[in-house]
Amino acid sequence: MKFVLKSFGCQMNKLDSALVTSAMKQAGFEVSDSPVESDVVIINTCSVRQHAEERVLSHLGHLKHIRKSRPGLVVAVMGCMAQRMGEELLANEAVDIVCGPGQIDKLPELIQQRLEKKAKHLAVAEKIRAKVEESEAQGLEEFEVANDLTEDQLPGQAYVRAMRGCNKFCTYCVVPYVRGPEASRPPESIISQIKHLRDQGIKLVTLLGQTIDSYSYTENGKKWGLAELLEGASAVEGIEWVRFITSYPTDLDDSILAAMAGNPKVCKYLHLPAQSGSDKILKAMNRTYTSGQYLELLTKAREMVPGIAIAGDFIVGFCGESDEDFEATVSLVQKARYKSCYIFKYSPRPGTTAEKRLEDDVPEDVKKARNTRLLEVQSLISEEDNGRLVGRRMRVLVEGPSKKAHLDKSSQDVDHKQLISRTGEDYIVVFNGPAQLAGQFAQVKITKASALTLFGEL
Repeated sequence: MKFVLKSFGCQMNKLDSALVTSAMKQAGFEVSDSPVESDVVIINTCSVRQHAEERVLSHLGHLKHIRKSRPGLVVAVMGCMAQRMGEELLANEAVDIVCGPGQIDKLPELIQQRLEKKAKHLAVAEKIRAKVEESEAQGLEEFEVANDLTEDQLPGQAYVRAMRGCNKFCTYCVVPYVRGPEASRPPESIISQIKHLRDQGIKLVTLLGQTIDSYSYTENGKKWGLAELLEGASAVEGIEWVRFITSYPTDLDDSILAAMAGNPKVCKYLHLPAQSGSDKILKAMNRTYTSGQYLELLTKAREMVPGIAIAGDFIVGFCGESDEDFEATVSLVQKARYKSCYIFKYSPRPGTTAEKRLEDDVPEDVKKARNTRLLEVQSLISEEDNGRLVGRRMRVLVEGPSKKAHLDKSSQDVDHKQLISRTGEDYIVVFNGPAQLAGQFAQVKITKASALTLFGEL
């Protein structure tokens, strides 16, 4: 039996996809590259933006045609869109199984049942904001640990979930309604999992959470926050780098920054979404800070953690965003001087407060123009700041051969492949070197820079 898994969305989804892939292989299934040659197709979905859901529906339309020649093909839809749409998605004639993110440990068994010609299956949380039952939480915990390593992940690297869910309720965001309430995993389980990954050759661990700086757990009378978790993770011998994403501004306390500054294993990289530079829009988004407070936080982070690289997120064209509001966002980006930025056009998500109570009143062409301009502003900043890194020697973790040729014609090495790597600050570095460096650390001298990529020599 063969299966293929198509994944959309964030790092949390990529982790879920890796866990399911591992579980399917342990159940005796073989990975395939093509739906036409597979017995099972799994689609891991995202609901954060409308475009992501449209791509899933388009994919299902394609699978509907494939089933005409392969009527026994089983199609399972998992993830946030599965939780959000539930019965509606199951009614699609191309879909056999709908499985929410909190039920992924049950997916291999549901697939096996469907292959045995049993009924369609719906496995989602009935009350998504209710606290997860202890038995269900334990099932997810065991699933997490048993399937935490797959052959197709980046060599030497692994993601480890530190917490599930979100309690922030930003008015534009569907995540609290599809991934449930915030729940931190026990630190003992997390560190035990990291030790297991270390034993499999992992050198870089990235701790994941929707708002990971709000991590909180009391174990044996000791209260653990993210700072304590970073210390515990980096204390595992053999682990050389520890990262964490994504942070919420008001939860980023001094103890976390102190852990970044004082522990050489904790990477000096901070993903800190601002979403807007306008206080009016931030209030409408239910973000609990002002633009001034956000910039003060960046200043403190740079003072406490010299050399820190900061990435941002922004939504343009949110409900009621005027030209003046957008210019405030441009101003914030110029002052923040991010390493990189993720910029998205606002699209209403069903069930969110913004979709229910606010008018999506910014025209699409205005959203596109603002998106383009903000990307251009950030590109100029990145190119200028990256240029200052030319001549520096940087330690990188090599991911492997580059999947696409980068435009560095100045140094052609016919004996070596073009490799892609990242620094602890998450800069992408491309250089020529032996393929066996994949999963290893290397020292690279930066010889050239663009807005997105650094080029170097071993």
